[in-house]
Amino acid sequence: MIIEHAWLPVTPGREDEFAAAMREALPIIEAADGCHGAELRQQVEDPTRFLLIVRWESVEAHMEGFRTSESFATWRALTHPFYRETPSVTHFSESLPR
Repeated sequence: MIIEHAWLPVTPGREDEFAAAMREALPIIEAADGCHGAELRQQVEDPTRFLLIVRWESVEAHMEGFRTSESFATWRALTHPFYRETPSVTHFSESLPR
């Protein structure tokens, strides 16, 4: 399992609209093959920045599965109009052993 970490920079003044759109969009990504859940958090220090955390079976499930699907087009239409710049998306491995 991997974790997608996406910084989402929202246009100032559109935070509430974005949050409403994400309430509609999160079930779309969570229904994707290989997705094991998603959550959205708003930054305290700068409320125009949001953090999307998605648990994926693999990077391929995200990049080659969801990102090439019709569902991604719907996701993009719901979420991308709110970004003031391109989101930063990275993937992390499972937690390191203690």
